[in-house]
This record gives sequence, C-alpha cells and structure tokens, in this order.
Amino acid sequence: MHFKGLIAALFSIAAVFALSGHAMAEGAVKLVGFGDSLMAAYNLAADEGFPARLEAELRARGHDVEIIDAGVSGDTTSGGLARLDWSIPDGVDGVILELGANDALRGLPPEKSRENLEAMIARLTERGIPVLLAGMLAPPNMGADYETSFNAIYPDLAAKYDLTFYPFFLDGVAGNPSLQLSDGMHPNPQGISTMVERFASVAEAFLTRIKSE
Repeated sequence: MHFKGLIAALFSIAAVFALSGHAMAEGAVKLVGFGDSLMAAYNLAADEGFPARLEAELRARGHDVEIIDAGVSGDTTSGGLARLDWSIPDGVDGVILELGANDALRGLPPEKSRENLEAMIARLTERGIPVLLAGMLAPPNMGADYETSFNAIYPDLAAKYDLTFYPFFLDGVAGNPSLQLSDGMHPNPQGISTMVERFASVAEAFLTRIKSE
C-alpha cells in the first residue's frame, strides 16, 4: 500500500464523515468509491479521477449524488478488507466496490481474492449498505487456469448476493495505449472519460435500486 495513497484516502474518508452530516446536500445519495489506484485518481488531479468524473456525469443526468473517493493505490482485496469498517461510515447509501486488480498482477491465489471480496460484500450487506460490484479480469499472461479461476469471481459473487454488477472496470481502456498513462496500466483523463461513459448507465440503475429499497 502506497503511503501517499493511504494519506489521501484518510482525507477522503474524513470527508465522508463530514459530508454525512449537515455539510452534505440534504437528500443527496451518498456513495463511496472503494478501491485501488484505478479508483484513486492515480497520477491525475482529484477532479480528473473516476469518482469525481462519475459524480459530475450523474449530476448532469439529473441525479443528486455525492461520490467520495476511498481508493488507495496499491491496495489488494486483503488490504481493502482490513480497512473496510473504518473506511465506510454509517450513513452511506451505497458502495462501488472495485478491488482485485493488484491481486491478479501479483498472482495472488484467486480463492483468497474471492474470500476477501465475499467477506467485504457480506459485511456491507449486514450493515444494509448496497454494493455495486465492479469486476476485474486477470492479465492473459497469468495463464489460462489462473484466468479462468480469477475471472469467475465477480459474476459468481454478483449472482450469489444479487448485486448490481459491472463486468470489467477497465472496459474500453485496457489494451488501448491512447487511453492509458505511460505505465500502460492506469487510465489517463481520456481513459477515465471512456470508463465513466460506459459505467454511467449501470450507476444510474444502482441509484434507482437504492431509492427503491
């Protein structure tokens, strides 16, 4: 876990607590983007990151929503599970759960990633917090067996817990250098735009579901 990413997350989480009171617009749906560097505006300005851009897009579509960035660069599913309870305060209306890319990059056992993700989903469900699960795919160089095992985690958990589900968080960006930073992994501002455009309709469905429950 990168120290700077953790510090940024702490400030974001403090903002969640502040906004959960009078500082947040009354009636706004409060979401937390809980993930790794793909959520944490890695090497981008805060207003260029996925949470800020998704919030702006949803507001442009007429939704009263606040999205807090609780991403930590370098985080794995184990790290996410360890910080889940203090990262997501009571009063949150929903969580966009995006973790697992670093597990796959490090070749961590898929069964452990599944266990950690399921534990996070179960805890949030027990607290009455709806989850939008953002899926991830394993890099092809990990081999067919690893890819099959890892890639099945997200649709399986989405079906088991009846979650709103987005199959691949980097859809449209992975493998497209023009939409990536020079590291060939993280989205650049244009990549974030592509991600938001593809993700927005699922986020809208999530908001509708939250309001109906």
